[in-house]
Amino acid sequence: MVKDVKIDGEFPELPQNPVDALVNPLKRFLHIESASGVLLILTTLSALILANSPLSVNFLAFWKTPFELRIGPLGMSHSLQHWINDGLMTIFFFVIGLEVKRELILGELRDFRQAALPIAAAIGGMIVPATIYILLQHGAPAERGWGIPMATDIAFVVGCLTVLGPRIPGSLRVLLLSLAIADDIGAIIVIAIGYTDHLGLTALAFGILGIAVIFGFMKVGIRNLAVYIILMILVWIAFHESGIHATIAGVIFGMITPTKAWISESRLMTMCQKSAHFLQGGGWRSAGERYAVLRRMEQATRKTISPLERFEKELHPWVGFVIMPIFSLANAGVEISLSDFTSPVAISVMLGLFVGKPAGIFLFSWLAVRFGIAKLPEGIGWGVITGGGFLAGIGFTMAIFIAGLALDGTLLNAAKVGILAGSVLSAIAGVSMLVLFLPKNPKDGRTDETI
Repeated sequence: MVKDVKIDGEFPELPQNPVDALVNPLKRFLHIESASGVLLILTTLSALILANSPLSVNFLAFWKTPFELRIGPLGMSHSLQHWINDGLMTIFFFVIGLEVKRELILGELRDFRQAALPIAAAIGGMIVPATIYILLQHGAPAERGWGIPMATDIAFVVGCLTVLGPRIPGSLRVLLLSLAIADDIGAIIVIAIGYTDHLGLTALAFGILGIAVIFGFMKVGIRNLAVYIILMILVWIAFHESGIHATIAGVIFGMITPTKAWISESRLMTMCQKSAHFLQGGGWRSAGERYAVLRRMEQATRKTISPLERFEKELHPWVGFVIMPIFSLANAGVEISLSDFTSPVAISVMLGLFVGKPAGIFLFSWLAVRFGIAKLPEGIGWGVITGGGFLAGIGFTMAIFIAGLALDGTLLNAAKVGILAGSVLSAIAGVSMLVLFLPKNPKDGRTDETI
């Protein structure tokens, strides 16, 4: 007979070591989503200061340092910046793929009625900024940068929402997060289709074959992480050589990651009860048997969490506090002069973000509500929608990423100036409008006008 194990009070914590007094506060900080936005601002400012200081030449040259990986006759040599943008950022896009799949399968985007408003807003927030940019740059050398003002940087948006604290209704957070996810889907499509110059069919075929093998291994139940890491690296190399941007491989990895746990919670409970029976002295036969039971319990507890949830939770701090800040340091450093702010490219990007984003989000949201496709969430009026639309004009990370694919040289520098200016103006306008239209007491309900 299996004895019930009763635990009074809270679930017992693991034994603490002296170092935990230093590590635990850091862990808590790393799980505060807004903190990554603060760090991103600091690294961006650092890159801008260094790029406009006497250390500018050395700082900018550092990111151009060649770095080579070679195994026998096979090797790849690229600048440090290239490895960051094509390599490290693949992990960033992997997490985006995980977030997109979670929203499509388990989140707000799984139900059309709930998803209609953020999808409509995201479409408007991509079409209108791109249209403004194309109209201003039609026939110019920088016309290819039409995708730059289409993206939203959710880390900065969350940081701005945090400034307003409890005044932000949960429905607005959900709307903006869902909008950002839908926006990311659009940005991924833009990168895959709009910024592929050449296509190596042989390498692409190997990449697709590798993805099929990964998918097949998942179906037959292979769960050795090392096997998947090796296959993912090979697929990344194939995509890199095919001409399709290698980070798209990361999105695909995220989208095929399973959302279901291998072991159900009820089965884990049964295993825990049987293990408790052994731990209470109910029939150990050998030390080897004890090891096998506890090892099986260790594996079961890990596999009660779905791969999607585990990877998203474990990689999110690395993306927010390591990868994105490194990307910012490597890409946000631009030498700025007053003339850059009057550059046609900078103005086009700035207007796309600062004017096009909120205008597109407001217009397409209003049309979706007007024709009965969607409805406004509880507690949100059109003033709040407009404020959220301005916040969506903070396009930093993805915008700089797309700018690096589309432009180079002085045009790229001008685009970065436009991104920075447009994002700052959007943040100020968005926070100001939300302060104006949100109730001071979050329980007061909707205060802004309806149309």
